[in-house]
Parts: sequence; C-alpha cells; structure tokens
Amino acid sequence: MTYTMEHINPGARHYLHQELRAELEAILNYWTLYALNPDTEGFYGKIDNENIPDATAPTGLVMCSRILWAFSAGVSMTENQQHREMADRAYHYILDYFIDKEFGGAFWSLQPDGQPSDTKKQLYGQAFCIYGLAEYFRLTGENKALESAVDLYAHIENNGFDKVKNGYVEAFARDWSALSDLRLSAKDHNERKTMNTHLHVIEAYANLYTVWPDEGLKERIRNLLGLFDRYFIDHTDFHLRLFFDDDWNCKTELRSYGHDIEAAWLLQQCAVIIDDRDLIGKFRELAVPVTNAAAEGQDTDGGLWYEYEPAGDKLIREKHSWPQAEALVGFYNAWQLTGDKKYYQHCLETWVFIRQYIRDHKKGEWFWGVYEDYTVMPEDKAGFWKCPYHNSRALLELIRRINL
Repeated sequence: MTYTMEHINPGARHYLHQELRAELEAILNYWTLYALNPDTEGFYGKIDNENIPDATAPTGLVMCSRILWAFSAGVSMTENQQHREMADRAYHYILDYFIDKEFGGAFWSLQPDGQPSDTKKQLYGQAFCIYGLAEYFRLTGENKALESAVDLYAHIENNGFDKVKNGYVEAFARDWSALSDLRLSAKDHNERKTMNTHLHVIEAYANLYTVWPDEGLKERIRNLLGLFDRYFIDHTDFHLRLFFDDDWNCKTELRSYGHDIEAAWLLQQCAVIIDDRDLIGKFRELAVPVTNAAAEGQDTDGGLWYEYEPAGDKLIREKHSWPQAEALVGFYNAWQLTGDKKYYQHCLETWVFIRQYIRDHKKGEWFWGVYEDYTVMPEDKAGFWKCPYHNSRALLELIRRINL
C-alpha cells in the first residue's frame, strides 16, 4: 500500500500544501527579480546574501541548466509568464553560448560576455544540461531542445562511458581527451568515478526518457541502477559510497547525509520512470534502509548535518540548504512506502527547520546554510552551485505527492 495525504489530517494537508506553493512562487520570483544580467543575454554568475550581484563572475553550466529545469518545471504549476520567459532565456543562452559547436558537449563555464571560461567537459554538467533541455521540451515541444539533449546523451555515451569496466569517467578536456584533474569541485577527491556524477547522469537520463522513450536509453538507466546496487550503496550500513577508481575500489569512507537521502527517493523514481517491475521492487526495498542511514544525520532541531568522516569520528557541523530540501522528499517518500508516521514527522521537522533557519525572510531565497550555532554561512545566495534546483525540485515533488 502507498500512503497518501488522505491518511493525515485534512486541515494539515491543506495548510502544508499552501505553504509549499507559496515557497515555490517565492523562490522562482527571487530568481526572476535578481538573477537576470541586463547587460548580457544570460544571468549573473554570483549573487551574495545581500542580493548584490558580481557582474564579473563567470556563469556555470550547472547554474544555467538548473535555471532552465526549475523554470520549465515550475511554470507548469505557477502559470506565470515571467517564469516562462526565464525558461526561454536560459534555453537560448545554453544553445547560443554553452554548447560547443566544434567538439560537441557543453562548456563548464562562460565569462560574462559569453566567451568560454572553462572549456572542460565535466559529465556532471553535461547531465544537468540534458535534464534542463528535456524539461524545456516537455514544456514547449521545441524539437531543437530534444535534439540537443539527445546529442549530449550521445557524447556522454561515446566519450564518457567506460566500455571495459562500466560506469562513467568524471571529466574530459574540451576535445574529450583525458584530463589529470577530474574534480567536480576543490573539496572533492580526484578520482575517475564518483557517486554524485552517476546520480545526476541517471536523473538526467530518466528525465530524457520521459520525453524520448528510447530502448537504448532505457538500458543505460537499467545499467546505472545496477551500478548503484552493486557499488554505490553499501549494503552493510546503507550509506552511499562516494569516490572510486577505475576498478571500483572505494577510496573514502566519507558519508554524505544529503546524498544518502537524495538517492533514497531518486533511484526509486528512476526505476518507476522506466517501468521495470523488478527494479521498482528492489529500489523501493532499498529506499527505507537508505533513508534510515541518512536519518542518522538528523539533529534534534530537524536539520540534517552535512557530512561525517568515520575514520576520525568527525562530524561536519554545518547544515547546508540542499540536504534539507532532499530530506523533505526522502522522509516523505519513506512515509508513503511504510505508513510509519515517524518519517512524516521527520519531514515536518525538516520543513520547520528550513522555515526557521534556512529561508531568508528579509531578502528572499534560501541561505547556503548555517553553522552549528545557527549563524549564516557566508556563501553565495546564487552562484555556481547555489541554484533553484534542490529547493524548487523538493517543493514541486512534495506538492505533486500531496495532490495524489
């Protein structure tokens, strides 16, 4: 049995639904108001907590692709013309400037004038570009968006897939030749294969499959789900393993509570999208223990801690915004699967934490995160990584599930 909001007090259901809708509108309105760079065809690459943009900052592929996805998905619910215009702007900016017309794929970042800043082909970025383009095609029926998404998929498969040992290599040079530094960000391990990139490749592929149900793509999604079951999910403690070499040797014991809870619901959703009954059953069964593993990181205030390093018994005592967004969906999903109200309570506790500490009540959007003492982390309000993705996706997902 799948539990729905009918099993919870109808008054509470209506109130939560209203809050989530209002928050989604507020987030999209924030980006509409502050992210547009009037001197270019694109967006500011960085905005601080005072909503002051840095007009010199490069714009990242991930940011622009996430804007494309968020507004393409969000406008179907908000029916706001400005939101549609944001989707259009992001789409045209990606096609006109990010897509590499010579070697294929998409650049990692651009200078404010639209010239390439970093030309590497990070598969994480290619995946988010597919994710956004597929969503824009769903909204508009624009064939060029679908063609571009399928072309990126082909480049990933032809250049990024390890045909000998399976999985996807992290990054390449502009011409798809090998790189020595494969890291997604400075804090990451320099390894050939990472859980994070595989998670967002499968998310992108699944979204593409919803608008382009190709049998070869379906098999690639099946293969990725198999990799998560075989390598990325630790079947002893059900945390996600994060960094691997080419031979699938795990290179760290680091635990990321946000990735745990994100994978718990997202992998299940990917199995549902391709309608593979065996994989749906497998990942529904895995969703609850993986959620329980993530719940080890939930503090008494409802917030989810960032990371934990078992070797030194070191907890990173920060509560970033994106794991809170993922916790909303992950806990709600576990409640739907089990009917155990503790998961619904975890979801509500996370939402209370977000409202109290993560949402910027004065200047809009969500802070990057807070420290243990609840002081705000001095990071971007909008930027390379801080985008309308985790929060808008969580809100859209919960609204959809409440409406069931």
